Amino acid sequence: MPNTKNFILRCMVLDEMLSDRHHYYDIHDFVEKVNDKLEKDCYEKVTRRCIEKDLKAIEYEPFYAELETYPAAGKICKRYKDPEFSIFKKKLSNDEKLLLKEVLGTLGQFDGLDNFTWLGTLAKGLGVKTKEPIIEFSTSPMGQSPFLGQLFTAISNHVAVELTYQKFNVENTQQIIIHPYKLKQYNNRWYVLGITNEDYLTGNYPLDRIIEIVERPEIKFRKTTEDITEQFEDVIGVTVYQDRPVEKIILWASDDAYPYIETKPMHGSFKPIRNEKADALRAEYPKLSGGHFFQLECIENYELIRELCSFGKELLVLSPQHIQEAVFERVSSHNNEYLKLRT
Repeated sequence: MPNTKNFILRCMVLDEMLSDRHHYYDIHDFVEKVNDKLEKDCYEKVTRRCIEKDLKAIEYEPFYAELETYPAAGKICKRYKDPEFSIFKKKLSNDEKLLLKEVLGTLGQFDGLDNFTWLGTLAKGLGVKTKEPIIEFSTSPMGQSPFLGQLFTAISNHVAVELTYQKFNVENTQQIIIHPYKLKQYNNRWYVLGITNEDYLTGNYPLDRIIEIVERPEIKFRKTTEDITEQFEDVIGVTVYQDRPVEKIILWASDDAYPYIETKPMHGSFKPIRNEKADALRAEYPKLSGGHFFQLECIENYELIRELCSFGKELLVLSPQHIQEAVFERVSSHNNEYLKLRT
């Protein structure tokens, strides 16, 4: 007989692991995961013998689960024979069905994506009918990359992946093993964010430069202790430099450009400069006619400079000087190319 104390909690952890088709779990993994959960919930750890009895109990009354043993990654592993089986499955209530119908209607943009084909099956089972979409997205993920669904699954299941990746203007591909944490869209392109297996540095890889993705469940997934979303709060785009500081950038925008910038800030740190501070800036830059002053607080990167250049003469960087120079050099280079065409 299994140890009845905390038995259901242990079964919940084991059920999740036995249902997982993305990792290889042996008895050592079962013991480690269960004890991690028990410790987190302030319970005493259990022995390997206890987990072995739990697994046996799952095979008999009242669960009657059919388990299979298989070799993988040098281990003797266990899982449910039926990948759809779970000892905690229940039927959906009518309210839950109605909610899922609405959600599936919104998620129609994912129809046809690899790893999301189950959405179509679920929608059909719930009787979701095709209708004119109420919400329209500017771009469809389907047109971006066939790997979006595969990466979504890997991130959800904490599985390391090996990318076959090809940079722009480079003939050779490279193999990169990463622990993916998030999918992020920027400037109509999708990126996978994660850390590399070798040096554990945060990286981002555009999905349209990925040739192939292979799951590597034999590599233990490295969970980050940091909030990866927080790392991108101080940047525009997807390029993060760990060794660069957050800088206060003072800018001027023309009367024509400012309403657009104010209603659609290029960064969350956007802050108008008014009253005495604005008066001081007008005195410092008397050649500026009209317009408005504002500031950003972010880290300099390629995307920031490109964004600042995109407004042309309608937006000027006042400080710091090195960002002003970076914008000036980019604009000058662009201007020189036009001069070549005209000579």
